[in-house]
Amino acid sequence: MNGFQNAIKLLPRETDKKWETFRNACHNAGVRLPATDAFEPEIKCVLAFSEFVVRISSRNPQIIIDLWQNGNLHRQYESNFYSKHLNQGLSAVADEPALSLALRIFRNREMVRIAWRDLTGQADLDETLKDLSGLAAACLDQALLHLYRWQCQKDGTPHSEDGQAQRLTIIGMGKLGAAELNFSSDIDLVFAFAEKGQTRGGKRSIANIEFFTRLCRSLIKTIGQNTAEGFVFRVDTRLRPDGDNGPLVLSFDAMEDYYQSQGRDWERYAWIKARPVAGDKASGAALLKRLKPFVYRRYLDFSTIDALRQMKQKIELEIRRQKGNDDIKLGLGGIREVEFFGQIFQLLRGGVTPALQQPAIQKVLAVLADLGHINSETCQAMLAAYRFLRRIENRLQAHDDSQIHKLPANMEGRLRIATSMGFSNWEHFAERLNRHRQIVHDYFAALLSPDAPEKTSPAATETGLELSNIWPTLSDDAKTLQVLETAGFKKPQEALGHLETLRDATTTRALSSEGRRRLDLLIPRLLAELAGFEQASMVLGRVLELIQTIQRRTTYLALLLENPTVLTHLIRLTRASAWIASFLSRHPALLDELFDPRTLYAPPQKDELKELVKKRLAPLSADDLEYQMEALSLFKQINVLRVAAADISGALPLMNVSDRLSEIAETILDEVVALCFDHLVKKHGRPACTAAKNFGDRGFAVIAYGKLGGLELGYGSDLDLVFLHAGSKGLTTSAKQAIDETTFFARLGQRVLHILTAHTPAGNMYEADMRLRPNGSSGMLVSHIEGFRTYQLNDAWTWEHQALIRARAVSGDPAIMARFETIRNEVLVQNRKSKIIAEKVCEMRERMRAEKLDATNTDFDLKESPGGLVDIEFIVQYLVLVHAAACPAILNVTDNVRLIHALSTAGVLKKDDAGLLRLAYLCFRSKIHRLNLQKEPSQIPLGQFNSLRAGVFAIWKQLFAT
Repeated sequence: MNGFQNAIKLLPRETDKKWETFRNACHNAGVRLPATDAFEPEIKCVLAFSEFVVRISSRNPQIIIDLWQNGNLHRQYESNFYSKHLNQGLSAVADEPALSLALRIFRNREMVRIAWRDLTGQADLDETLKDLSGLAAACLDQALLHLYRWQCQKDGTPHSEDGQAQRLTIIGMGKLGAAELNFSSDIDLVFAFAEKGQTRGGKRSIANIEFFTRLCRSLIKTIGQNTAEGFVFRVDTRLRPDGDNGPLVLSFDAMEDYYQSQGRDWERYAWIKARPVAGDKASGAALLKRLKPFVYRRYLDFSTIDALRQMKQKIELEIRRQKGNDDIKLGLGGIREVEFFGQIFQLLRGGVTPALQQPAIQKVLAVLADLGHINSETCQAMLAAYRFLRRIENRLQAHDDSQIHKLPANMEGRLRIATSMGFSNWEHFAERLNRHRQIVHDYFAALLSPDAPEKTSPAATETGLELSNIWPTLSDDAKTLQVLETAGFKKPQEALGHLETLRDATTTRALSSEGRRRLDLLIPRLLAELAGFEQASMVLGRVLELIQTIQRRTTYLALLLENPTVLTHLIRLTRASAWIASFLSRHPALLDELFDPRTLYAPPQKDELKELVKKRLAPLSADDLEYQMEALSLFKQINVLRVAAADISGALPLMNVSDRLSEIAETILDEVVALCFDHLVKKHGRPACTAAKNFGDRGFAVIAYGKLGGLELGYGSDLDLVFLHAGSKGLTTSAKQAIDETTFFARLGQRVLHILTAHTPAGNMYEADMRLRPNGSSGMLVSHIEGFRTYQLNDAWTWEHQALIRARAVSGDPAIMARFETIRNEVLVQNRKSKIIAEKVCEMRERMRAEKLDATNTDFDLKESPGGLVDIEFIVQYLVLVHAAACPAILNVTDNVRLIHALSTAGVLKKDDAGLLRLAYLCFRSKIHRLNLQKEPSQIPLGQFNSLRAGVFAIWKQLFAT
């Protein structure tokens, strides 16, 4: 009650005078006031702050009495209240005049209620905006329902060419589309219908577009015309294609054609807030899906920065033109600046971040903070300012139901607005308002400001002008080469060759004028950045190769131009690794990851990966498999890049690199299996084995062999996988499409394999190799867990047991994973004769060497040459197979380094031999890893690692001497 008493105390003349007016109106109308002390202070507060309520209640005081008595002033409405009650109230209307009157009576009553709850503090901002938006949508929908029926009676029902009846779709734009309508706002509408055709059943057939044009005009008149009872809502249709010059309504095809061929950036900005609000809403949702590629481009859209910067400059120009700063919407730090702040991120990143594809600005700001695009302090400050400004906006407009955004100039009006906002005087209110607005404007002013260029080297400073002149007029004359050499390019001819290759590329010649302009700005900047670098010519070649690949989408050129930090980290990464340069060329969307070095060089661990992938998939529709696959592929590429960046910076040792890459693969496998299983359950029901809970929720597990199994995954490694299930011989639980469980799990395996390997716009997740399953390529894709046991015990070859040593369960139900480990141990602890195993191992090793080692090669192949990496792996596998029966503890690990340690601990390997094998293995792996990062073969001159090679070979001969 303090707020009411405050209004009465600070505005005594306002409250007393208007209270007396209301009482007189009740007396004259024979209306009895509520017999409760609570009524007077509330209505005095509302009347003091709203001339609109005074005006309505003076003409018809019964409105307020009814609202008080039925309790609607003191309760929140359910979501369908307006549609339900308006439908009942309009059931008897027979013509447009009656419809028009009934809508205005309903609207005025409900606007009084909304104003009352807002001004007395019983409704928060979100409820007020939701109610205003819901009221507008219901009025549109119910009016359209009647007008459509009456026009069909006159002109016939519109049909598509294939005979489907057509209805009008109304798309709400602006604040209506975002469900953030203010008290006296226009409603921005776009009208559309699904398909062209003719009406049927009328006196004469007319084209659908003619029918819907007449219908839209009737609707605009019914809703927007100002009559003796006022208007329902003012209607603005200028956001339609071609604005006032375009047709009032268009077919979906025509709209899509327009936006694909003529759509401008400001129209993309407008369509961010689009939402079907009335009519055929299902078709409206389909239309928005068709227009989504126009609004949200499925890549980071830095090509629109110039257009956004121009929009921002227009906003700033309007602010400067204003006299004073009293406009809380368009003025400095106003509502528009908050909305523009959020919508810039939506236009730039919405295509790759589906969570940003929503119209409500408060939700957008929260998503930006959640995803780390803005910090939480910025989010909270902007939200607080926005909510404060929107409350002021509603209080201003509720005063006289007028579309006003300027603060009052007179002291009486200023005291009224300050008091309505809970302040005791104008000064305190203005201080709080100015603080909010300054915060908003500071954030707004920083938008789209390019990062400050980093300090350039002295060589770049001295020769910057000469370098900028090289690209436009490439030549191989002595002056050009001298400029490059002076700038620090020790191989100027090589650098010039790289530039000429880019200039002559087909993609460069095909660039648009805007693309060419961006390239012409970028190349001199790149040359200046590289000036003085060690191996500058080599790095230039790698970056230019990337540019040649990505320049077809000039948005990426804009990204590099607008963000010097990105260019700096791109140079750093490509300088360190040719593989990273190639990786970025294949996945240019990852350039966005170069923005923030805090995440770029700090790859997440397993628990963080699980949270991140859930967050990335959460906003996506469960039915949109294509987008889910793309999101998972992008998730994989992003996190592999982060591992690689940390790797080359020295932040991760080699074994940790493999661990992180393995964790990425395991995280993705978990999600892929879950997606595929859920899809099949919806279609066929659950397998009986899962219903019994004997084998968990799915009755399925993924077993990793090879590098993933041995925790030695590399950047380009395939996944060696085996799928196991625990199904029964029965059917799934679905009565309609039940299938036998073997088929269910076979389809599950096929679907998992397809999703892992399918190409998406973000690339594919992994290449998968299933040849290690029982019976290899000729065997079943998914094996029963007990059939797997039987095969391993009775039919498997020695090389399959070698492979089993490095196998581990990485995804699936814990019971099946545990059962696999039991089977693995059971198989590997079998007693084996060392001589037979030695023969088999040597036979397999020679076969591999014959297939993979070039006999004429005079270099040392780190993997295949005698004394190399594979020899160490075979030594370890031989020792495990021979000694596991006596020393089963050695089976507790799967990676070679830990296996060597386990063999040493068990006394199988001498300590010195174990130390040599471990050192050689790590040295060889590290060297191979570095060569891979430079996209070079795993071969080195014979003189390197001689003692390690000799030591490994000596151990081999000792074990396998014939």
